[in-house]
Amino acid sequence: IFFGVKDIIDVAGAPVTAGSHTTGDRIAATDATAVARLRAAGAIPVLITATTEFACGAPHNARYGAVTNPWDRSRWTGGSSTGSAGALAARLVPLALGTDTGGSIRVPSALCNLTGIKPTYGLVPRTGVASLSWTLDHIGPMARSAADLRIVLDVLAGPDGLDPAAAPAPVAREVQAALAAVGPAEVPSLTGVRIGIPTVWFTDLCDAAVLGAWESVVGTFRDLGADIVAVDIPDAQRIHDDVTIVMTSELASNQEGALAKFADYDIGTQVRIARGLVPSAVDYLRSVRRRTLAQRAAVEAFDAAGIDVLVTPGIGATAARLSDVTVEIDGVRHPMQPIVGRNTSLVDYLGFPAVMAPAGFVDGLPAGVQLVGRPWADDTCLRLAHVLQTVTDVHTQRADE
Repeated sequence: IFFGVKDIIDVAGAPVTAGSHTTGDRIAATDATAVARLRAAGAIPVLITATTEFACGAPHNARYGAVTNPWDRSRWTGGSSTGSAGALAARLVPLALGTDTGGSIRVPSALCNLTGIKPTYGLVPRTGVASLSWTLDHIGPMARSAADLRIVLDVLAGPDGLDPAAAPAPVAREVQAALAAVGPAEVPSLTGVRIGIPTVWFTDLCDAAVLGAWESVVGTFRDLGADIVAVDIPDAQRIHDDVTIVMTSELASNQEGALAKFADYDIGTQVRIARGLVPSAVDYLRSVRRRTLAQRAAVEAFDAAGIDVLVTPGIGATAARLSDVTVEIDGVRHPMQPIVGRNTSLVDYLGFPAVMAPAGFVDGLPAGVQLVGRPWADDTCLRLAHVLQTVTDVHTQRADE
């Protein structure tokens, strides 16, 4: 199986530049753990795929340019796993690796009619991956179906003895056992499954047609016998603010050795590094410290409702126009940046697993639906996405048809 590798993930002997002028002509010396594991399973890395600079820069990458969306070449794929999404949607490869710190697997998956998973934090080691924000960074696979992702995540999961945040081996083995179990029946039933849907935040800044695609997916789950209940993640606005502080502060720390080359970064990276130099140590530590409380509150909300997954709209709009980097919500143009990560970044902060799956089309452009689970319930999210894809065919639609 051929696969693509995002340009912040090392492939031995290949140029891996993080999409930046600051990295020069760097050649990776060894494979990242994720690449090595796929190779060991027989897969073949054939493409280094574009990224926004250090997975956080602007759509118009200063070193390589913008990656256009195969569904509409005047629009962006979404980032930061731009090239992985573009290659998958253009049918160049059936599998690609991406990373997700604020939504960088799930955003382009939603905007390119793909399926991608941000695993539980620590399930897949990040050894050999350039860090954007070490307490938020995740690595995971992108493909065109949840069935494919279940196979691939089983190969990728488990500690490597090098990433200090990696999951304990017994926990990883339990996840792998679930992933390796038999998939959904040909005519699945969701009787006894409880699905949560949000009433605020995730639905607040969404185009009506995107909401309609999400509601259609929820309706499909209901028709299959699932119980649908209202559930909200507590203090979503505060979590959103904390994500910004943590991500930009850790980015600035990661890049401090190259700040003499500040002018060589693209404008998106410059803005985020500059923002990361503003918070005090107390601000940063407060935002990190609150994570455990937020995780506990979210799990308690899941438990109180008795849900298996939370199903939310994916991204509040379809793909951004490259001409002005805006998205449209109910006929009104909005700057892209505040919209695209709104429904995804909270889950990076919590560290919970989340799958983005195709939900439908709005004026010919893809829209996605996000399935969020408890920690280590990666297979639950993928299994329900697999059920959805067993009874619908949205994920099979091609950009060239």
